[in-house]
Amino acid sequence: MGDPRLLRIAQPVKEFGTTQLAELLSDMRDTMAHLDGAGLAAPQIGVDLRVVIFGCQSNPRYPDAPPIPETVLINPELTPFGDEEEEGWEGCLSVPGLRGWVPRWKRLYYAGFDETGRRFERRVEGFHARVVQHECDHLDGVLYPMRVRDFTRFGFVEALNLPGVVEE
Repeated sequence: MGDPRLLRIAQPVKEFGTTQLAELLSDMRDTMAHLDGAGLAAPQIGVDLRVVIFGCQSNPRYPDAPPIPETVLINPELTPFGDEEEEGWEGCLSVPGLRGWVPRWKRLYYAGFDETGRRFERRVEGFHARVVQHECDHLDGVLYPMRVRDFTRFGFVEALNLPGVVEE
């Protein structure tokens, strides 16, 4: 947090199926796995492109979270369906050691492209919707602390003493 590359709006991907895109995705997957992340956006590793990856079967940082399919989402479009929000604890690989209580749309429609340029869309809810919104925020220069409404519910993991939450 504080790196200006995390505060800018990322550029759309214009070419799919390239060696450069494959190398970026490989680097992102390695980084996410090494840090036990549920997702990662290209700006988090200094690449100014609208690319996110996410997914996990189980994750020590989110032990009660349901599985999310491994997904590459390029040039995403997000649309909430319904107006219901859901609040929950979030952390971020770019904001290590901290957690905050963040409101997100409960149900979400998202669309975009995979690494080959094939368009796809999904309707999701709950934790899956939260992860997509969190990662896509990175593409618009938004970090989750900017969405926290109640700063009595934001702090270091060890100080918050959240049950079932693993320190980063």
